[in-house]
Formats: sequence, structure tokens, C-alpha cells
Amino acid sequence: MYPALHERVQQHLADAGLAYLTFHGQDTDAGKLRDYDTTIMGRFVCHNRSCEAAGWSSKAVAIRIRMYPDGQYNARVYHQRCRGCNALSRPFLAASSYAERVAYRLKKWHGVQVTPPAYGGAAKAPHDEELCEGCKAGHCFAGKRWRGEDVGELSTAMAAL
Repeated sequence: MYPALHERVQQHLADAGLAYLTFHGQDTDAGKLRDYDTTIMGRFVCHNRSCEAAGWSSKAVAIRIRMYPDGQYNARVYHQRCRGCNALSRPFLAASSYAERVAYRLKKWHGVQVTPPAYGGAAKAPHDEELCEGCKAGHCFAGKRWRGEDVGELSTAMAAL
């Protein structure tokens, strides 16, 4: 989770009168009222010194946005594994992508009319489910899209955006 980005999220919420929402510091589904899986952009670095892979960018970093009682929310950001050595890497997030996507979902849940945020365009390569921790946990929107899974549900979800 990235509590340091809460201030950026609040900036996006202020215009809708939702700046009172606070970050829920526990990474748990227990007690959640709602959740939503989506993707953001980020960059990964392989920290394995014996690996030749320097790093990679992703337009499909899986996140799970959750709403809790008392105006609290959080977003679980899933890690990815290095294609070269399988080491787990925590992403450096595009803060604007994270803040816009989280604020958008919170506004939707609070009945605010909003324009859907822009997605990062077409991916350069297919989404690799074996390297995506979000896919393994069943919370990766990009993985479902690549597999063509839940097409009706995904179409309904996209239309609701």
C-alpha cells in the first residue's frame, strides 16, 4: 500500500467535497464495504544483483481499491515478478495514475458524476499472469481482459465507468 499518496488522492477528492475520506492503514478485506479491481501505471526494478534485467514498465499494475466504514479507504497494489529471475518487485508508481484512479472510484461510490480516467493505451506485450501477483490473487483486471474472461461482466463494468 502507498499511504504517502493519500494527499494526492485528497487533492482529487476536494472538488467533490470528499476530502474528509481518510486512508485505512490495514491491508485487509475484513470490514470492507466495497472493493474494485483496476490497473495503474508503474515501473519495476529487479533488485537481484545476479539478474541482468534492469527493470520494466507496466501499464497493468493491478490494484484493489477498498472502501471501509467511517469514510476510510485504501488501495492494495500488487507486485510483479522479474521475467529474468522471478524475483518479486514492488512498483514505483506513477503517482498521478494512482491518485486519479483511486479518486475516480471513490467519487463513483459516493454518487459523484465523473469522467472516466484515461487508460495508458495499448500494452507493448501480452500480460504475463505467471509474473503478476494480482493475477495469482484473482484481482487483476488486465489478466481477466487478456484471457477474455468475464467478458460480459467486464463489459458491464466498463460501461458503468
